Amino acid sequence: MSRHTIAGFRLAGVSTCLPQRAADNLDPALGFDAEEVRKVVAMAGVKQRRVVDEGVTSADLSFEAAERLLQDLGWARDSVSALVFVTQSPDHFLPSSSCLLQHWLGLPDSCAAFDVGLGCSGYPYGLYIAAAMLRAGGHRRVLMLHGDTPSRFVDPGDHATTLLFGDSGSATALEAIEPADSGGGHFVLGTDGAGHAGLIIRGGAFRDRHPANPRHLALEMDGSAVFNFTLKRVPPLVAEALAESGCTAGDVDAFVFHQSNRFMIKHLVKKCGMPEEKVPLTLEDNGNSGGPSVAVTLTRRLGGLPRERALKVMLLGYGVGLSWGAAVLTLEPTARLLHADYTGTLARRG
Repeated sequence: MSRHTIAGFRLAGVSTCLPQRAADNLDPALGFDAEEVRKVVAMAGVKQRRVVDEGVTSADLSFEAAERLLQDLGWARDSVSALVFVTQSPDHFLPSSSCLLQHWLGLPDSCAAFDVGLGCSGYPYGLYIAAAMLRAGGHRRVLMLHGDTPSRFVDPGDHATTLLFGDSGSATALEAIEPADSGGGHFVLGTDGAGHAGLIIRGGAFRDRHPANPRHLALEMDGSAVFNFTLKRVPPLVAEALAESGCTAGDVDAFVFHQSNRFMIKHLVKKCGMPEEKVPLTLEDNGNSGGPSVAVTLTRRLGGLPRERALKVMLLGYGVGLSWGAAVLTLEPTARLLHADYTGTLARRG
């Protein structure tokens, strides 16, 4: 695994956005066997999922999250010099959705904007990219948006995926600080492409543009392979992230996992020896929304708590790729943690 410590930046705020529509997994109208549904719900821990309406995209959710965050922080639009959009559900194959978001948010044309095609591990990877850009110089403020709508690429007849995945968008604001050796964060990243078939949509892109089997246009998940990968890779990831940051598990105030499923997270908590009270969950009423679930859990579980001191947080993503990553950051009391449902009413400035 690659390990990196980057100083000279702070996390100014995180904003998340969920669709208003809640899909009840126990709704008999879904057409699944009631006993099978109860088993899936008991294991995954997902009673309802937030899912987008037709025509609403991950970029729409992330736009609202970013617009609220910029307004709350009072950042001038021309002070943002880069926008990174992490997603595996873009609006179009081309152009990059980041270009749309730069336009909608009214950011200057001097703003660098690009997409990153990562899923479950995308939040720590996105933070690393944004932090590295700030550290390299030439940037004062960077927006890292992470959104996905996995409910749009599941097979409605596959209860293993349909009953698990929800949708969300997020925006994270990072800015350079002085002195250059202050603040910052610690990152550990890894990849094992040999396991790429564990989570895959085989058709629709340019390897197989028009698949003969329409099932190949939907997500296929090898649950046991992904589970084994997670138990193999995540405990060493936690250990290396602690070592890179110079922390012990007791120094960390919250371990914020990608919300894969409750059964998996409980196994990881036990294997890593973490106190359960330090591992917040949002699966029950939101579902697994991929990588942005890290940000959603951060805002929904830590955002409403009084923060009279800085908090040390470990943010963990793992899954599709296969790919994994961790970021250890200090969350200052002044860092904004915002959450709201999608309205579709916020004005686009572009």
